[in-house]
Amino acid sequence: MSLAFDEYGRPFIILREQERKSRVKGIEAVKASIMAAKTVARTLRSSLGPKGMDKMLQSPDGDVTITNDGATILEMMEVENQIGKLMVELSKSQDHEIGDGTTGVVVLAGALLEHAESLLDMGMHPLRIAEGYEMACKVATENLDNIKTRFEFSREDIEPLVKTCMTTLSSKVVGRLKRPMAEICVKAVLAVADLERRDVNLDLIKVEGKVGGKMEDTRLVEGIVIDKEFSHPQMPKDLRDVKVAILTCPFEPPKPKTKHKVDIDTVEKFEALREAERTYFTDMVQRCKDSGAQLVICQWGFDDEANHLLMHQNLPAVRWVGGVEIELLAMATGARIVPRFQELTADKLGFAGSVKELGFGTTKDKMLVIEGCPNLKAVTIFVRGGNRMVLDEIKRSLHDAICVARNLVRDNAIVYGGGAAEISCALAVEEAADKVTGVEHYAMRAFSDALQAVPLALAENSGLPPIESLTAVKKRQLEESNPYLGIDCNDTGTNDMREQNVFETVIGKKQQLFLATQVCKMILKIDDVIKPSDFE
Repeated sequence: MSLAFDEYGRPFIILREQERKSRVKGIEAVKASIMAAKTVARTLRSSLGPKGMDKMLQSPDGDVTITNDGATILEMMEVENQIGKLMVELSKSQDHEIGDGTTGVVVLAGALLEHAESLLDMGMHPLRIAEGYEMACKVATENLDNIKTRFEFSREDIEPLVKTCMTTLSSKVVGRLKRPMAEICVKAVLAVADLERRDVNLDLIKVEGKVGGKMEDTRLVEGIVIDKEFSHPQMPKDLRDVKVAILTCPFEPPKPKTKHKVDIDTVEKFEALREAERTYFTDMVQRCKDSGAQLVICQWGFDDEANHLLMHQNLPAVRWVGGVEIELLAMATGARIVPRFQELTADKLGFAGSVKELGFGTTKDKMLVIEGCPNLKAVTIFVRGGNRMVLDEIKRSLHDAICVARNLVRDNAIVYGGGAAEISCALAVEEAADKVTGVEHYAMRAFSDALQAVPLALAENSGLPPIESLTAVKKRQLEESNPYLGIDCNDTGTNDMREQNVFETVIGKKQQLFLATQVCKMILKIDDVIKPSDFE
């Protein structure tokens, strides 16, 4: 696209390959964008809440994924439309920053745009709507600060964290086991958390899974699980109180960096070469023995001769261990990663209380469990599930719960779920809108109505009459000034979310409001769409 001027100095735009491009301008462009975003949001609406439905997604190469995690659904959907892609990015942002609430943020953004459409039909300018939304978002986040509750927790008293993680897990496939699963996630986070700095490094929590067994077999390993086995079948399968050497150098003779060729024309030369190789191997194994190592973990492989020598020297070994796992093992055992055999000394060894090789069912799959490490700075959640799809979904669910626990360690403020926070914010925005003069008043009212889309979707997905349920709760919130009343999705007989223990993190809720408002503002500002036409 380029700008040109005619002989009178009037500007006009020249589009490259103009005959092959279609162009949507003005209000039509805004409406087309809103339509695309609403379609994506509608797909996710039925996945919201504890009774939300799952989606089955098939990738181009035939892999099937079953999930109700908003970010995963949108990531695997092949969204062609550019505005649809913005909604995908929106849920990714929520996932990367908070880890939970990925479905809610898209549903909220869809509702905001839906209400913006009716304001556009009234003749309001898109930017005035966006400004009204910004004002309403500010009021809503201030209201969240007013209704939030802080709770104290410690390594001994983990109950508040467990209850909040249970809320996250209640909408997932592990819903029936939410208590034990939430406890596993909280213990894992607290094991690696630095409570003084209020920081958690999630890289130190490894989620490893194996198909087979049942969900109840999922457990927290206070150490590392690696998907490897001992290099020789005759090596001992259960080691106690061992000193561990971690090597990033291979058990093989050194090779010249340049191209080389060895000419052997006599048996003696061949024997000499073989003897030299054996000496190399013997020397390497001996260095490991001399350092006092009782278990060798190597990043690279080693050939049969080295394996045979290690076996004869009673030195169990594990090969082909990945770089990330090597680092986690070094952190847990207190070992130093050794790049050359010459540098291997007793002070660079780590310690492990137990190293066991586990077998599974009738398959030949084996895994190593390394526990009893002195520095419990790395833990593994070992997941079991009936099939690969269930296993992947459990991993995603646990990731969400781990992120929620991490957010609570960073900031221990919560609001109550079940749509209670949204209804409270909607009422606060309505009240603030009455004090605003100008057309922004209408936009703030629309924002208030859009916030109620979340409790409406919760009620609808739970099989309750949506409008009746919402108005009943809203009426009670107004009369009792009680921001803890929400939709009773689990039909427990009470709308008080404190009794139901349904909590959500304040930073997660605020992030949802900020991100949804920003995306709406961006979409409302688009007034010209230039794209290759469909009829080339």
